[in-house]
This record gives sequence, C-alpha cells and structure tokens, in this order.
Amino acid sequence: MLRGLYNKTMSLADHPQALWWLAAVAFVESSVFPIPPDVLMIPMILARPSRAWLIALVALVASVAGGMLGYAIGAFAYEGLGQPILEAMGKVAAIEEFNEKFNDFGFWAVLGAGITPFPYKVITIMSGWTGMPLMTFVATSILARALRFFIVAGLLRAFGAPIRDFIEKRLGLVFTVFLVLLFGGFFALRYL
Repeated sequence: MLRGLYNKTMSLADHPQALWWLAAVAFVESSVFPIPPDVLMIPMILARPSRAWLIALVALVASVAGGMLGYAIGAFAYEGLGQPILEAMGKVAAIEEFNEKFNDFGFWAVLGAGITPFPYKVITIMSGWTGMPLMTFVATSILARALRFFIVAGLLRAFGAPIRDFIEKRLGLVFTVFLVLLFGGFFALRYL
C-alpha cells in the first residue's frame, strides 16, 4: 500500500500542475499523509533548478497550513473524545502533567519533527492536544519547515543530480546531525 502511494506521489512530479500537487501533498503530510513532500520537491527542483526557491516556498506554506490542521485535530479531538474518557478513568491530573511537560519542550519537539524525518504530523496533533500556544507552534513550524525545505532546495540547486542520491539516502542523518549541532549550540550557550 505504501509503495503504491509512493509511486503515485512520484508520478505527480511530472504533472503540469506539479506545484499544486506539491502544495496538496505538503498540506496533508503535515496532518495525515505518510509520504513527505520531499519526494515531489527533489525531482521538481532537479528538472527546473531556477524554480528551487519557489518550490521550497510552496512546500513551506502548505506544510505549515497543514500543520495548523493537525493542531486543530489535536485540539478538537481531545476536547470531544479524549478528555471525557480520561475524566471517567480519573486520569485528568496525569494528562495535565504530561501536557505541561510536553509544552515545556514543545518548541524543541516541533523544531525536531519539522526538520528531521520524524513524522511531523505526530507533533502537530500533539501540539494541539496539549494546548501548546498556537503562536509558538506556528513560529516554530515556519522555522523548522523553512530550514528543511530551503536547505534541500539549496543543495539541489547548487549541486544538481549528484546530490539527489546523497539526500535520498542520508536525509535523516543530515538533518539529525544538524539538529544535534543546534541542540549542542543552545546547550553550550546556556551552560557556558
């Protein structure tokens, strides 16, 4: 099933309306779809490097908008379904403690999921569920998704086809190393 979705997504990169398809994939990937927009971005940028920044911008805007849908799913599904169940079980205090802890590190959770291959949709939904401040969520999503999409676009625009294999094989590693360096930098600044 996932292979079929992947193949369908790849075929959309050659479509005359590829930017619209990219926007649709980036939007739904942020809340429900399992295939990341990178699978459309990479062939689109390789085909037309002069449009790399536009392609990254479309992915960014659509992804953040989709993230807001994921946030709304978390916010409204919890209120309607999760909270009454937890109240009946006497677990409201435990979930409130979890929410507080998540929101204390929410910036980092959204940033990490927005940059790395960790499913961004999980964090978008959890951010709404835990009541993370919407502006914190949106600002962090913009930062994280911009880093991810514009770095990929810049690498592809600068290095072309040879970088494609490197990115596809090591995307998770590249962004994980970047995230470790970012955390290390903040840690060093805080404690030095």
